[in-house]
Amino acid sequence: MSDIRSDNPVVIVERSEGGLAGFLVGIAVGAALGFLFAPRTGEETRQQLKNTGRRLRAAAAERAEDLQDVFGSGYERTRERVGEGLDHARELIDEKRDQARDAVDAGKSAVKSARSELERRLAKSKANRPRAGRKNDGAEADDDGVEADEEE
Repeated sequence: MSDIRSDNPVVIVERSEGGLAGFLVGIAVGAALGFLFAPRTGEETRQQLKNTGRRLRAAAAERAEDLQDVFGSGYERTRERVGEGLDHARELIDEKRDQARDAVDAGKSAVKSARSELERRLAKSKANRPRAGRKNDGAEADDDGVEADEEE
């Protein structure tokens, strides 16, 4: 019987510690080769870099304005919605305040009416009450328990 381990391939991975240094060396070598094989002179290259920088700055400023417009319009729409919500809330509060005021006024009116009715009944009861030495002939109680004359 053959050994199972010898039939399986083995992969060995070795790690190196020079990642950042190699990257920096690669940048330096690439820059040097770029300057050696550049089709333009140094002055032309600097001018092209300046022009490219100006175009990039203008494009960035334009994008920033676009973003400002987008965020500004979104802000305005949100502000309008919040304002509309506040106006609606104020209207509801005013409506509820008016309803409460109407309820208080109706309560006051009911109290005043009930008081007037009670005072009227009290006066009527006092008028029908027999006085000392007077006989209460012909008087009977009405449904409210207040005595009323038969003539009424």
